Amino acid sequence: MSAHHDEHHAAAELPHATLRDYVIGFVLSVILTAIPFWLVMTMPLSPGVTAAVIMGFAVVQIIVHMIFFLHMNPKSEGGWTLTSLVFTIIVIFIMLAGSLWVMHHLNSNMMPQHLEQQVP
Repeated sequence: MSAHHDEHHAAAELPHATLRDYVIGFVLSVILTAIPFWLVMTMPLSPGVTAAVIMGFAVVQIIVHMIFFLHMNPKSEGGWTLTSLVFTIIVIFIMLAGSLWVMHHLNSNMMPQHLEQQVP
């Protein structure tokens, strides 16, 4: 009887998604894909601005997928899924920022000076 109660309690903690949630997620995903596609095909903005806007749409797309398809919210699994996601994002940011910082300083400090003077 205790095992049945534990199974029922564990099932109650799982997030329940409705068809409405999936449809909203799908429509948002299509819109968030179509707009960057249109931006690339028509090029109404400069290439740098287009790239920045597409990256912004990519971040929003990731958030939409996490909310509507992966059902990540502060209440699921006692908040541990959201906590692990935040930790993962922090670690990835530190790794990327550190790698870019190291590569920049290697380029500026290790580049032979005589090669830079020959470039017109």
